[in-house]
Amino acid sequence: MTLVGFARLLLLAALWGGSFLFMRMAASAVGPTWLILARVGLAAIFLWLVALWFKKGLRASHYWRHYLVLGFFNSALPFLLFAYAAQTISASLLSILNATAPMWAAVIARVWHKSELSMPKWVGMGAGLTGVAVLAGFESMALSAHGMWAIAAGLAATLSYGIATNYTKVAPTVDSFSNAYGSMWAATLLMIPVALATPIPAEVPMVPTGLAVLALGIVCSGVAYLIYFRLIADFGGVSALTVAFLIPVFGTFWGAWLLGEPVTWSTLIGGLMVLMGTAMVTGFSPSTLFGRTR
Repeated sequence: MTLVGFARLLLLAALWGGSFLFMRMAASAVGPTWLILARVGLAAIFLWLVALWFKKGLRASHYWRHYLVLGFFNSALPFLLFAYAAQTISASLLSILNATAPMWAAVIARVWHKSELSMPKWVGMGAGLTGVAVLAGFESMALSAHGMWAIAAGLAATLSYGIATNYTKVAPTVDSFSNAYGSMWAATLLMIPVALATPIPAEVPMVPTGLAVLALGIVCSGVAYLIYFRLIADFGGVSALTVAFLIPVFGTFWGAWLLGEPVTWSTLIGGLMVLMGTAMVTGFSPSTLFGRTR
């Protein structure tokens, strides 16, 4: 990976790590359903403008079922679960829980596709789950009665990502931009009735809540997808997926710097165990990032 490519990878991790910061800032004021409707709706409009600029078609009439499945499991459901959790738990814990997604993907692949899990992967699974237990145990001491439900929602969100990852292995062959573009419109359609079933926010102050919503939808979703596609095109999907190991670093940094969230020893130890376990399950090594990837 070139220096410019690595800089893009860091920028993508910073943006996706920032998404947990913005959810923390806006979820309580806007409500999870309306926040995620705004997120996917703004991302869909942004990607529509990009598609117009580059004259990219969607073929929605042919792939609408595929976009609905992807939009539900890869966007609408996990975004909504994370937004619910963001009302209670810190941005750093949200970003660390997000790093378990590749681990759940490996478990689902074992059940769905009968993929084999070697002993190191089973050990990594145990390390990752122990890390989650450390985080949940210490964090819950300072949380309200809904704290454990919030942590469970965060893990359910990553489980949904794991389902989406395995679905793409049997899904129709569609280019990555169309997958994101179509799934964002599908997620928007799925979120509309859910949002309408909940109270409309009475008042949303533009600063900081409104700006957080705009940043979450346009920057952390729309722009981030474009960077992600460029990384895949230049260096392959394996190197691009290493962003999962960098997101918790930025999620913890943004939360501590801008929201004053404490970084405790349990956060560091539990987070490192989650990352180590996920790395073992996915077979990640530094050579994956800096070696030949295509």
